[in-house]
Amino acid sequence: MARKVKTPEMPQRAVERPSDVETWLAEQAQLDQLRFITCGSVDDGKSTLIGRLLWDARQLFDDQLAELMTESKVYGTQRNAIDFALLVDGLSAEREQGITIDVAYRFFATRRRKFIVADTPGHEQYTRNMATAASTAAVAILLVDAQRGIQTQTCRHAFLASLLGIRHVVLAVNKMDLVGFDRATFARIEDDFSRLALPLDFTEVVAIPIAALHGDNITQRSAHTAWYNGPTLLGYLETVNAAPLVQGDFALPVQWINRSTADFRGICGTVAAGAMRRGDELRVTSSGQRARVSDIVTFDGNPDEARAGDAITVVLDRDVDVSRGDVLTLASQPLEVSDQFKATLIWMQEEPGLTGRKYELKLASQWVGASITAIKHRINVNTFAHESARNIGMNDIVVCNIATTKPLAFAPYEKSSTLGGFLLVDNFTKNTVAAGIIHHSLRRSHNVHRQALTITREDREHQNGHAGKVVWFTGLSGAGKSTIANAVEVKLHALGKRTYILDGDNIRQGLNKDLGFEAADRVENIRRIAEVAKLMMDAGLIVLTAFISPFRQEREMARQLIGEDRFVEVYVNTSLATCEERDPKGLYKKARNGLLPNMTGVDSPYEPPQHADFVIDTAKTSVDECAEMLVQSLNC
Repeated sequence: MARKVKTPEMPQRAVERPSDVETWLAEQAQLDQLRFITCGSVDDGKSTLIGRLLWDARQLFDDQLAELMTESKVYGTQRNAIDFALLVDGLSAEREQGITIDVAYRFFATRRRKFIVADTPGHEQYTRNMATAASTAAVAILLVDAQRGIQTQTCRHAFLASLLGIRHVVLAVNKMDLVGFDRATFARIEDDFSRLALPLDFTEVVAIPIAALHGDNITQRSAHTAWYNGPTLLGYLETVNAAPLVQGDFALPVQWINRSTADFRGICGTVAAGAMRRGDELRVTSSGQRARVSDIVTFDGNPDEARAGDAITVVLDRDVDVSRGDVLTLASQPLEVSDQFKATLIWMQEEPGLTGRKYELKLASQWVGASITAIKHRINVNTFAHESARNIGMNDIVVCNIATTKPLAFAPYEKSSTLGGFLLVDNFTKNTVAAGIIHHSLRRSHNVHRQALTITREDREHQNGHAGKVVWFTGLSGAGKSTIANAVEVKLHALGKRTYILDGDNIRQGLNKDLGFEAADRVENIRRIAEVAKLMMDAGLIVLTAFISPFRQEREMARQLIGEDRFVEVYVNTSLATCEERDPKGLYKKARNGLLPNMTGVDSPYEPPQHADFVIDTAKTSVDECAEMLVQSLNC
């Protein structure tokens, strides 16, 4: 028999107004601040919990109340009663669909503490928003629907909270009214989560039975849970000691150089970790230059000391070469610098992450090129088991190796979230594709140094009588890349030029015989070819590469690696229909019969160049005409 649930009445609320506003403001200024998040699976009641908490803590103004009551009639899910979720679900799409999409931040305060709460979405597709909010929180309220128990998103959010440094967790078992405030149900969910949390780095987990809609155990003890002896939710939040245990050594990522007057030069930024005093000797991490602090300037004056979180302008006793992206440390406590790291990535885009693909990496104010060099394993969010992976999909959490184009000043994330947390950005779209945390340096770069050579590329080019170049042919299989490249080499050889062809099929019989044709292998195939072509160009050769090279990002990577002035992209623009008609190797026929997976143009994409240096249509131009045109344009 279905249990009839009574719709809650509009709760009575007395408005508390301080008798002495100035005294109240002074008291508030002295309170410490706690940042916390609500997280968990979809429809577990996160937004309702925050709305009820604000209501019961008397944190709503009259205009907010009036708007809430009006919105509850239009969008509410509680019949004629107030819908507390609407207090934090501010987007029209959120109200219409009854879901949380973006992170909603709210500030409130009690007599004992100030709070910033972030309401995070429960849907899997918005996991990236939860990770963003968790990176600055000290406490996580992890909600679980008493009827449904632990869900996949519960596991994922618990793991992310642990990964991002949250050590205090409230397991809020919500909707207890729908299970008759059954103690056994609460105990079972508490036990399930205890087992789940065993491998996680939580310092404290406090389980609280609540009914957010009705206010049970939110700010006042509930008469329905006489068997529960723990704190109320607000009581816990007011008393939990969630101060960070590790402060770290002083570090100031440079945001801006302030030249407000001709004789003033200040270095601006927010202190990421540690503390620094006037007179301390500082070190510029990138160059090693040193200078002493002559003054510290802030909005509130000129303090003798600056600590983590302070936004400051540092004045040094002498000019040193420092700019945005540098990091200042105490001279006696330098940061580690490396260009290879072990890291954990949280992937945020539908476009898969691939080893070898080039990205941009942002760490504090530092920007560098970066690539994933190896995927160690994917983490199963249900069991936390390590699974093998060749690429990274949406919402995947993976441990991998990262290489950057130049060394970064960093600290492990466990010591500094600012200097250990980073973003990966797509080179083309500029979308953030992943958030990551650094575990430690791989230290390989400390043992590898560039060797100075006497004979230069210019010397080799002078001896050869022409400049080195890379002519990069791209197009579908059967387009005519190898045929045209071969014809071009014949003509160049007849002119006495030193050349070499790197052909896709030939390379896969030796250097790249270990690679298949999946997206990750195609990326690595082109990365290796680009590196080899660069070496051969450095030898003064004219290198002709004939590869499908289906992805724009990898072709652009090759252009940047080799150099804009020495890279010539030739798009052999032959239609798919023409290529299939030719089918010189019988590959299209196999692909159409399901015998050849990952065939470019059939079941694997080809991204045509948008700004190729030359476009050739072999259906309209003969091979000899194409070759002659290219030889003339190369001007070797």
